Amino acid sequence: MLYWFLKYLALGPLLRVIFRPFAEGLENVPSEGPVILAVNHLSYSDWLFMPLVMPRRVTFVAKAEYFEAPGVKGWLQKKFFGGTGQVPIDRTSGSSAAGALKTQLRLLSEGEVCGIFPEGTRSHDGRLYRGRTGVARVVLEAKVPVIPVAVINTDVIAPPGKVFGRFAKPGVRFGEPLDFSRYEGLEGDRFILRAVTDEIMYEIMNLSGQEYVDLYAQDAKKRDKERADAERKAEEKAAADEVWDEIAE
Repeated sequence: MLYWFLKYLALGPLLRVIFRPFAEGLENVPSEGPVILAVNHLSYSDWLFMPLVMPRRVTFVAKAEYFEAPGVKGWLQKKFFGGTGQVPIDRTSGSSAAGALKTQLRLLSEGEVCGIFPEGTRSHDGRLYRGRTGVARVVLEAKVPVIPVAVINTDVIAPPGKVFGRFAKPGVRFGEPLDFSRYEGLEGDRFILRAVTDEIMYEIMNLSGQEYVDLYAQDAKKRDKERADAERKAEEKAAADEVWDEIAE
């Protein structure tokens, strides 16, 4: 009930009036039954704008910590995340990855629309990064169709590291459902998992128009941070050397 209140009576109308999000290919999403939406991840606002253009509820799994904080703030946070279609990862499975898989399989068995960000984390530079094979495992184990989805301009509205950037019209493009039934029973084969994941990412790339980088987003962030730190230290050293040269003269 809270989900529909936030979507249609509170956040939804406000976001629609201000940003006027558009949708393309919405007819590719079935009106009922389980389906996976594999979405690129540009901004924290992706999980707000993407479900906004859909008539069906979209559920994402989220860190259990979001639902366990104490006090009034924790209660409000729990209500907000739950009300915007997020559910906590099942922590009885030993690891967050196993818990996420178990939770997503349960949601799909109940006929839900399950949203997944295959990149695992937000892109820090607007490019599309290598997908984690968890999405392929869910697809093959659940035996349900997966729809590639591209969010557009959300990184302009809410860039990484900022609450708000600048105004833009966000959009969501839904691709045609992908069928991987030909791989039934092979969900334990890591080469099959990689092939399925890469096919999904290829379709997302075509929808989004993003440049693809065959590197995990988390590794790319670490690499770029190390480069930036090295450049900063080099500049500081050059500035210090210049000062000493002037003193020596």
